[in-house]
Amino acid sequence: VTYGCLVYQEQVMQIVRDLAGYSYGRSDLVRRAMSKKKADVMLKEEQYFVYGRPAEDGQAAVKGCIANGIPEDTAKEIFAHMVSFASYAFNKSHAAAYAVVAYETAWLKCHYPAEFMAALMTSVSDDPVKIAKYIRNCRDHGVEVLPPDINESSRKFTARGGAIRFGLSGIKNVGDGVIEEIIRARGARGKFKDFPGFIDALDISKINKKAVESLIKAGAFDSLNPNRASLMAVYEDLIDTAHDVSRNNVAGQISLFGDFGDFGGTDIGQSMTVKIPDIRDFSRQAKLEMEREVLGVYVSGHPLDDYRERISGISTTDTEKMQHPDENGIRDGERVALGAMIRSVRSVITKKNQIMAFAQAEDLYGETEVIVFPRTYENVKSILASGRIVVIGGRIQIRDDEEARIIADDITDIDDYHAVEDDRDVYLTIPEGIDENKALRAISGVISRYPGNRRVYIQLSRNGKRFVADRTVAPCSRFSAEIHSIIGKEQ
Repeated sequence: VTYGCLVYQEQVMQIVRDLAGYSYGRSDLVRRAMSKKKADVMLKEEQYFVYGRPAEDGQAAVKGCIANGIPEDTAKEIFAHMVSFASYAFNKSHAAAYAVVAYETAWLKCHYPAEFMAALMTSVSDDPVKIAKYIRNCRDHGVEVLPPDINESSRKFTARGGAIRFGLSGIKNVGDGVIEEIIRARGARGKFKDFPGFIDALDISKINKKAVESLIKAGAFDSLNPNRASLMAVYEDLIDTAHDVSRNNVAGQISLFGDFGDFGGTDIGQSMTVKIPDIRDFSRQAKLEMEREVLGVYVSGHPLDDYRERISGISTTDTEKMQHPDENGIRDGERVALGAMIRSVRSVITKKNQIMAFAQAEDLYGETEVIVFPRTYENVKSILASGRIVVIGGRIQIRDDEEARIIADDITDIDDYHAVEDDRDVYLTIPEGIDENKALRAISGVISRYPGNRRVYIQLSRNGKRFVADRTVAPCSRFSAEIHSIIGKEQ
């Protein structure tokens, strides 16, 4: 019924019964051994499956494949196939249950995409890597993900009008107690009208400075006052004053928000002397970094948004593909170009007393490690700085149980990197009178500094032989200039 393909664990049980004469009970023993990868049991069972086993210890005899007319090599091949299959196989009822869940969730994502994705993000709210991935998926499908808002956000991610509102539980340092108090105050007194009103509405004993700071950095108060710098400058004094007034209230004195004075549009007690300053707001870049600090992801934008189109034209891979190299056909040693922002740099001294670096580079999809060995480091150290947007050329390194990373050959500031001039392959001729080996080494070095996806054909004038270089290139003007210096412009 599955066209000769092993699909269910029950089929393993059927094979050992029909081909080797196993009993129902012993066939289940094989299934369990395979699913739990018990190597010692599997080794014994392979012998029984191929050659049989006499009746002993109260257990029935196993006839074996050879006795049933199946060639030894064929029997061993079948058993090996069952072993490899068993590492991912389910029993039939389990597979059917998964199929039902798969259908139901696909239906929900199709017809209720915002609600489905909000529930999905809530389920992984403590994993910023997955949150970032799902936010990209939402935007790819036209579902907007909105930053947290003190008047709109619930504890979880919520769907509102076809968009998704970031949940308060996804903000670092904002615990359950703080969230409960915000929701309680909002329900009792209505939406907050300004920042001082927010402080006054809450039981100040249930909120702390770190939580308020994180709420500001996350943009949760932007709808009340978009100037995060002014709120950052005043929030500690406001909370301190609120604590003082709260203690005075216990002593029978005036309330925090009485009938005296004016403060940001809200009547406050005479004891409140804190004013929200009119200062210059943080830059867009600074706000995005704040969001990443407390949310783990960028929500209102991305530092690379202005370079999105350019990076797309330059990069031959991205960090999301690098996380799953086998699925995306990425091979160890493959040459790549990656447009990214340097997030951090760690320099180390080698045993030969040379400096090399390990950098974290972030593109629009995630992060990857970049290894910069001493020879390359000397050439790029002035560029290798946190916050710099660059083009990294190098080779992919893939090791077992480790995420793929890049060994850099060259790092160029993106503003100094010339875009690909056209999408044609490159044809070069090494003219007579030039040392071919020397020219080929020089050309290879240039190609390595401009990785791309165009092939390079090299012809030797001496004998007319043409061959294809083992690396592909992005044929930009700088590449052309360097090649011209080796073989001449006319070549």
